[in-house]
Amino acid sequence: MKVSVYRKAHFNAAHRLHNPNWSAEQNKRIFGLCNNPNYHGHNYELEVKVIGEIDPETGYVIDLKVLKNLIEEEVCQRFDHQNLNLDVPDFKNLNPTAENIVVVIWQRLRAKLDPKFDLQVRLYETPRNYVEYPV
Repeated sequence: MKVSVYRKAHFNAAHRLHNPNWSAEQNKRIFGLCNNPNYHGHNYELEVKVIGEIDPETGYVIDLKVLKNLIEEEVCQRFDHQNLNLDVPDFKNLNPTAENIVVVIWQRLRAKLDPKFDLQVRLYETPRNYVEYPV
C-alpha cells in the first residue's frame, strides 16, 4: 500500500536569466525583465512529495522530521537569501530557470533519499507559475 507524503518549504533567492552565448539583444528579447543585469528575486514555495510503502512498525512512509531536515540542508541552507547565479555552485554553468532549479533540487534530494522512495518536487516561482519534476 503506497502513500504520498508531502512537505512544504520556502526560500527567497535572486537570479538572472541569461545565456552567455547570446547577444545582449537576444537575451533581452527571450528573457525580458528576467535578464536584468542587476538580478531580480522570488519568494519560492517548494513542495516535496515522497511516495512509498507504509512501514508496519512506525506507521510512517518517512519520518517528516527527517524529510524536513533533508530539505533544510539540501535546499534552504544552500539557496535561501542567495544570488543563485553568483552564490550557488549548482548554477555556475546552468541558467537558473525555474525548470533548472527544480531539477537541481530533485537531484540533491534524490541523492540523499533512500532509493525505496519515489520522489517528486514542485516549485512555485510565483503563486501562478510553477514547475514539477519528474512529470
